[in-house]
Amino acid sequence: MNHLVVIVGPTAIGKSRLAIRLAEVLGGEIVSADSRQVYRFMDIGTAKPSPEELALVPHHLIGVINPDEDFGLAQYQEMAYQAISDVQERRKLALLVGGSGQYVWSLVEGWQIPRVAPDPELRRRLEDRAVAGGGAGLYRELAEVDPAAAQRISPHNIRRVIRALEVYRSTGVPFSQLKRKKKPPFRTLIIGLTAPRQELYRRVDLRVDDMMAQGLVAEVKGLLDMGYPLSLPAMSGIGYRQVGRFLKGELTLDEATRQIKTETHRFVRQQYAWFRPGDARIRWFAIGSEGVVGEIMDLVTQFTEAVTDEFCQASRRRE
Repeated sequence: MNHLVVIVGPTAIGKSRLAIRLAEVLGGEIVSADSRQVYRFMDIGTAKPSPEELALVPHHLIGVINPDEDFGLAQYQEMAYQAISDVQERRKLALLVGGSGQYVWSLVEGWQIPRVAPDPELRRRLEDRAVAGGGAGLYRELAEVDPAAAQRISPHNIRRVIRALEVYRSTGVPFSQLKRKKKPPFRTLIIGLTAPRQELYRRVDLRVDDMMAQGLVAEVKGLLDMGYPLSLPAMSGIGYRQVGRFLKGELTLDEATRQIKTETHRFVRQQYAWFRPGDARIRWFAIGSEGVVGEIMDLVTQFTEAVTDEFCQASRRRE
């Protein structure tokens, strides 16, 4: 059972909903590829699956670390490969689901990520610069030493900017040049969900309004009360950063909400840099089209049956 079905696309497009439907019908389990949903206590602002959804289908790599713990791409990749292997060994269909491009491609392409140990002192200095208003300066520095990495990393994702700078300063080699690839031990079908840009923005705005109604402000305040400051990389994510500024009196609630929507629109555009419409590896489907879920279900069924047939034929040849 070395199938892996990957579901990608921009935020708010409906990836989780589709994955749960596929998992229910085809006997699957979901492995998250979301760089924010790994954190505990950060549920509303990361759009984690609801308790009811989590009860329907087994999920992996949701809420596995505290907001103040270090967590990088290499650690995610190791945990995700193990989760996928565990699912496949139970003869279940593994579904990798999420919009974090680095997470997805590190698994699908088999990135050999450099094991550069964290440098706490360097990180502290860089984080202090970011808190003091030097986030843009850190990003400019990354763009100078590693433009390829800067193109892939959002200037607002301070944690990844700092990690890329840390790797460069430790090795003298740009982070983007250290990645080698090794074909992973599974066959992959990548499904991409998309919609017209204005429809995506409409979905984003509705989701943000829903997050505010669910209690995003209370969630951020609760994190602060638990001792997780806004300076943590985990708290720099869209939604947490803006609500944090509201709680500090720097923004009104309406201003914070508008900024969350604007930043998420920008994030949607960045996601298409990772998941390009012209990428031949991705089978794209327009959400909202009649019968699209049935088409995807048929495609996944054909894929799993074909891989299983290949495996059985290979086993017979070995015998």
